[in-house]
Amino acid sequence: MGKVIRDWNALAAALEEFRTAGKTIVSTNGVFDVLHVGHVRYLQAARDLGDCLVVGVNSDEGTTHLKGPTRPFVKESDRMELLAALTCVDFVTLFNESTPEALLEVIRPNIHAKGGDYHLALLPEATVVERHGGKVVSVPFDEGYSTTSLTERIGHVLADRG
Repeated sequence: MGKVIRDWNALAAALEEFRTAGKTIVSTNGVFDVLHVGHVRYLQAARDLGDCLVVGVNSDEGTTHLKGPTRPFVKESDRMELLAALTCVDFVTLFNESTPEALLEVIRPNIHAKGGDYHLALLPEATVVERHGGKVVSVPFDEGYSTTSLTERIGHVLADRG
């Protein structure tokens, strides 16, 4: 089971053990609101890229800013606990910004993984990762699995019942 570490400096210190041992540190980030199998597959694929997976979770405030006033559905502490329970996740932390650049400056991953639905050249965090000698990698996107499509389906079912 992974650990939830909110203090980025404490997280960086924990990662030094992996770095010293020559292990590959992988990071990823996202909202992970209404955790589903697409998330799990994505996280497993990210973990397969290295020896340690760090997941940065958008805060409730950041999620509302990115996704709108009805989100998140699941509060940040619960989303973090769910992610930490996955065997492929080593560490989970929280960030308030719209992008994980500040977090990545502190944890300096060897690899930063993003879903295949992102254009890597357009990611603002790529510059930070590459400046510290890391690389940004695309993990295949599993079509048909997204929180948006799941909540739309739920909305249609509820509307049909109404």
